Amino acid sequence: MKTTGASLEQRLTELEVRLSFVDDTVTSLNDTVAVHDRQLLALRNALESLRIDLQALRGSLGQAAQDEPPPPHY
Repeated sequence: MKTTGASLEQRLTELEVRLSFVDDTVTSLNDTVAVHDRQLLALRNALESLRIDLQALRGSLGQAAQDEPPPPHY
């Protein structure tokens, strides 16, 4: 089966157009992944900060309760 030059050129053009769309999609997905990566890093940092704050709060509450004298009715 012999393919004419025009149909081969059309097929090549169609493949180039599809490749262009695939390139755009990959670039868009890569940008989205990069944004999500930055957001995930920020969330991890915030979570670690909250853990540190919670540990400090637990420590200070535990110390305050131990240092406090019992109520007068005891």
